[in-house]
Amino acid sequence: MRLMFVYWAFEDQGSGLIIQGYTEAAKALGHEVSVYGRRNPNIPLNYSLDVQSADAVIFIFEWTTDLLESDHLDLLRLVSKVPRERRVIVDGDGKYNEVITVTGDYNHHDAAASRRWIEVCDSLSDKICQPTLHPLRHNVRTFLFYAYNPVWEMSLDFTNKEYGMIYLGHSKFRWQPMQRILRAIEPIRDEVGRIALVGYGWDALPPWAMPMKMEDAYYSNPDYLKKRSVEVKSPIAFERVIDWMSKAIFNPVISRPTFNLMQLVTPRFFETPAANTIPLFGLDVGQAQEIYGDCAVKLVLPDDHPQEKILDLVRRPRQYAEIVMGIREHLVKKHSHAARLQELIEIVES
Repeated sequence: MRLMFVYWAFEDQGSGLIIQGYTEAAKALGHEVSVYGRRNPNIPLNYSLDVQSADAVIFIFEWTTDLLESDHLDLLRLVSKVPRERRVIVDGDGKYNEVITVTGDYNHHDAAASRRWIEVCDSLSDKICQPTLHPLRHNVRTFLFYAYNPVWEMSLDFTNKEYGMIYLGHSKFRWQPMQRILRAIEPIRDEVGRIALVGYGWDALPPWAMPMKMEDAYYSNPDYLKKRSVEVKSPIAFERVIDWMSKAIFNPVISRPTFNLMQLVTPRFFETPAANTIPLFGLDVGQAQEIYGDCAVKLVLPDDHPQEKILDLVRRPRQYAEIVMGIREHLVKKHSHAARLQELIEIVES
């Protein structure tokens, strides 16, 4: 089967590494995955404009329903060549919902924005999927989309680490969960070593925040970060994510508040366990168990005395390596690109 992904790709954020994994898995299984668009040397994906050959179109909506550098003719070509029943929408940010607000985070500015998003999705397909095991709407299907690739795996070696902690990801609605991690570190700050946040918005608003009226989404506290000697690094290309995570003893796995409510997964959920690091889950225990298996509970940041868990990670990382290996084994069985691809084909054919 030839699957064409419609996706607004970025060099330093989003799901590029995940899509590469789908392309490789498709080749191995006798299928083909391409991304609609012209070749971009800075974003190495398998691009194609040959809509005619596509057996199905998969719209991946993460932050917008618009098409990158395109006009309405592109959408017309896509929907005229591929019948409605062969179109699938992956609603990555859970925006195919009414307005949801959680402690300052929101999926839509207002009800009108929610209606527009839902109307666009409904106009394209009846197969609406979200990357959660617990969709809120009755007509939404579970399809986690984001997946694990054992090819990413790096050997676990905790000698000569540059950092105690690294977090790769932008600050968009993530200051609250990040602050929880940093507050836990405060009593043991000197023992953790260097800390780095890699991404947009941690020390200054990204350039698009004000024009898009998203200043509140990228709120952070640069003064607090400076006082705690937290380094802020520029975003990196998605192909370097796992290498960068591997520079640290541990990497937090966190989500924005609305994502926690909807129990959405993100690319980092599956990239972090493959790196040469210990994932520290700032998630609900139940969600961590559902995604990673029972052994993941030992890597969930507890509410009581969280600094003790972090200090143990820093002092005895090798003791946690077996847990990470168990998580990797679980992810290969349950969340591989091959398994996800088969799920997706079943959705297309349903």
